[in-house]
Amino acid sequence: MTKRELAVRISTETGINQQDVLAVIDKTMDCIIESLARGDSVEFRNFGVFEVRVRKARVGRNPNKPENVVTIPARKVVKFKMGKIMKARVMTPVEAASAAAASGPDAAPPA
Repeated sequence: MTKRELAVRISTETGINQQDVLAVIDKTMDCIIESLARGDSVEFRNFGVFEVRVRKARVGRNPNKPENVVTIPARKVVKFKMGKIMKARVMTPVEAASAAAASGPDAAPPA
């Protein structure tokens, strides 16, 4: 789903103008980015938590020339940890999810 698709969906479900929805989405993303840039974590209950972590420096090698050693510097990365409700809905067993996808919405119920 793209930002545009999200805005269209919210607009149709709420009746709010698409441009207003896009403005709110953009401002929300800006606030999240500013908080992460300051080193703060951003938490949405039952959705998840975004937090900044520091990845330590490490040694890398070119697979074609393993004798060449390259030092990869430490850097900040954003980590996301799923919330309780998201985890329950997304992390379903593969068998159940693949069976539901295979049957599709038009398929007859199993006999």
